[in-house]
Amino acid sequence: MAAPRTEVTEIVTGLAMFGAEGPREGLSCRPDGLHNVDEERWDRLGELHRSGELRQEFAAAWANGRAFLDADDGLRGRPPLLVEWKGTHRDPGDQVVPADLRVDHVYLISCKYLSRILINASPAHLFERGLAGGQGVPGGDWYQQVAPAEYQSLYDAVHRQVGHLDGLPPFVTDLTGEHRSALRERLRGRWAGEAGEAYRRLAAEVGRRSAERWREALTGKQARRTALWRLLRMGSAPYFVLGAASGRTLRLRVATPWDWRERFDLRRFDVYGDDAGQPTVRWKATVRDRRSGEDRPVEGHVEVRWSHGRFAGPPEAKVYLDTAHHRVPGYFPLR
Repeated sequence: MAAPRTEVTEIVTGLAMFGAEGPREGLSCRPDGLHNVDEERWDRLGELHRSGELRQEFAAAWANGRAFLDADDGLRGRPPLLVEWKGTHRDPGDQVVPADLRVDHVYLISCKYLSRILINASPAHLFERGLAGGQGVPGGDWYQQVAPAEYQSLYDAVHRQVGHLDGLPPFVTDLTGEHRSALRERLRGRWAGEAGEAYRRLAAEVGRRSAERWREALTGKQARRTALWRLLRMGSAPYFVLGAASGRTLRLRVATPWDWRERFDLRRFDVYGDDAGQPTVRWKATVRDRRSGEDRPVEGHVEVRWSHGRFAGPPEAKVYLDTAHHRVPGYFPLR
């Protein structure tokens, strides 16, 4: 079940589009056109609002929904017939647009609050397949693939540190699910002693080799341009981002690659490993705005880290946007 904060930021944004004066009035009578919100969630929203919890989230979501109702790019003052909440289900297809709401079968809306994460993918899907084809097939243990010696060295140090755990094999590749669960529980907190040094060596090598794999996949300007579009979650349909980030209200229209190419040119796209204490790859694009003649940078980074704790699950690649959303070429302010 979705967390209450997520329910507020997403469902209340859609609810506000029906035109009630405020959250109290909107929650007093459920609109017929609000779909996929069950009675339990609807009642919980009312209880949360009456309790005064998440007051800021209610206010921000309501303001964003009303802004979309009034916007020329949005509903232009016409309340919708249908607002569908995606909820917690996974998209059955290749999800390019990170939509949380669909309005009148046409408008796709992502509700993003205080998050700079663009994508969470397997490292192989990002660095070798360039995010092509949806989420792709899981790529296995990325640390073992790109830095096997450093990975084994870290495991050796950990093995000596937690030697009292019975049955640990001598090689990291032989760990079972039970072993991994035990290590996850034991290795909470900071890395200790020689394990800390071994992890730093692993992190630097994973960052370097991941960047190399990514550069090898980015052959030609079209491949680099397509990679940027995918990183920025641009798909064949435009969509809207309503939320907040870095102390700013976030109300944007995200362009399609077609729209982007009509106005912008990609000048450079660079990726490089960063010795940041954890496996990190930096990326930076330089984009020429043909209308103004200005070169605009777009920067971000990828953190390659274990899912579900140390040694527990295969590493995942979290892509972060470091440039403010409103400064990204192709992210246009809602009018």
